[in-house]
Amino acid sequence: MKESAKSRATFMLLAGLARPLMNILMAKKWEGVENLPPGGFIAVPNHCTEIDPIVIGHMVYNQKRPPHFLAKTGLFKVPVLGALLHATRQIPVERSTAGANRSLQVAKEVVDAGGAIIIYPEGTLTRDPDLWPMKGHTGAARLALQTGAPVVPMAHWGAQDVFPRYAKRFHVFPRKTVRVLIGKPVDLSAFSDRPMDRATLTEATEVIMDAITELLETLRGKDAPAERWDPAVHKQSKHGRFTQGGSPDAREGEDSK
Repeated sequence: MKESAKSRATFMLLAGLARPLMNILMAKKWEGVENLPPGGFIAVPNHCTEIDPIVIGHMVYNQKRPPHFLAKTGLFKVPVLGALLHATRQIPVERSTAGANRSLQVAKEVVDAGGAIIIYPEGTLTRDPDLWPMKGHTGAARLALQTGAPVVPMAHWGAQDVFPRYAKRFHVFPRKTVRVLIGKPVDLSAFSDRPMDRATLTEATEVIMDAITELLETLRGKDAPAERWDPAVHKQSKHGRFTQGGSPDAREGEDSK
């Protein structure tokens, strides 16, 4: 799926508006950009605050690679935002099996055409109390094994100080630095000859989440918990906003379904 003239023009418009604002809100430090492959790839970052896509999208776009996200279908229904998502050819993700398969097919077309797909394996903001990566979903692993595209792990830290999880305002002063660390593509060769079943996808996802967590440990200068946070074990919703008690926030309606 090649970038259309409309898509390129919309990206340029958004970048022209967003980059100056991002430079005002935060200082940035990008490390490991040399690990981005020349062709299509799947980026897998951690997810700890709502502005993460802007942070990662900014970095990817500055490397002259238009970012394509798998985004919740509800976002495509939001006035103005939905139009921009469609114009830049972002990919809606549906909860149904058929819808998820359609999303992965479109993502495959983007990667095959040399594009950059950004998938948050956690599926939503981490539920881990200390913001470490939690248990991942298998979509990124499935797409990687279907396409053979490199999976590039990424970790970032600092954005949560600018806009804390579920916050209502930015914390601009004192100015914060947001760091992004890009790792080498994850080696998934051990899974290439295995059947595409749940066991294979779960193991491959664990390898991907380990790579992301290791990068975040480097950024934070501390070790992650020995056991990765699992929302199911803690009786928390897997999707949408959640309250401290673990239940979905009613204001998130569709995202919690």
